[in-house]
Amino acid sequence: MIPSHRRHAIKAVILTALAACLPTLALAEGGSLADIKARGQLTVGTEAAYEPYEFIENGVVVGYGRDILEYMAHKLGVKLVQLNLPFQGLLPGLISHKFDFVATSVGITEERAKRFAFSRPIGIVRSMLVVNAANKALAKPEDALGKVVGTQMGSQAQPVAQEFERQLKATTGKGFAEFKLFQAYPDVSVALSNGTLDIGVLPSNVLGVQMRRQPNAFRTIGEVGEPRLLAWVANPKDEEIRSFINSTLEEMRVNGKLATLQKKWFGDTMVLPIADYLPKGAL
Repeated sequence: MIPSHRRHAIKAVILTALAACLPTLALAEGGSLADIKARGQLTVGTEAAYEPYEFIENGVVVGYGRDILEYMAHKLGVKLVQLNLPFQGLLPGLISHKFDFVATSVGITEERAKRFAFSRPIGIVRSMLVVNAANKALAKPEDALGKVVGTQMGSQAQPVAQEFERQLKATTGKGFAEFKLFQAYPDVSVALSNGTLDIGVLPSNVLGVQMRRQPNAFRTIGEVGEPRLLAWVANPKDEEIRSFINSTLEEMRVNGKLATLQKKWFGDTMVLPIADYLPKGAL
């Protein structure tokens, strides 16, 4: 039997632990639109590191996604609270209702779509082959034969570039002279500029930003792999929230606001599917 003084001590520890949990529980979001309106704020989780979709400028989150969120918050008549978090914590945080939904550019994959409720696409990314504008000898994807090609290590572009080389070897018997991996996409651009890399494989959004900053420095010679659709993610239990995201995106498509924002951030409009965008078995 536990002595009474120890029972009191254990009880005190339990109560202290519960009290420590209360702020976290109070901050938990998700649920329904009525919940969002009742608390007066729309809380979303974002990794603000994918310009121009979402990124940090002067200490605040800005970008294409932010502008869409502002429209949604205004529509609901609530304040927008956008939490900038590491990507690894976004989907687990969504399941535990730390926020109402994930508003970052998440690639739609078959595995993810079986566990999470994806919205309709908010963007699309293509893997582009990029060369130094001064290099006139390279003009098409097949010119990568025998050349030094590179991209960001661990990125979505890496397996696309590797698959492209496998296809070249299957049809010609030859591949790249060397396949280089860099820590970040800006390093790929630097390598193209100084001539240590012949061809870079960059996502179209990253390339768009780079070309705006250095308009005459690079040019594209083609596209490899399949386009990748990007979407936001709701908790599977919060179907009303996913429906709200989708209906608002449709409203913005019809009234032209979405096209305006795409021109603002990407320089052009996007052709995004409004049906049949989820893989088989998706929620």
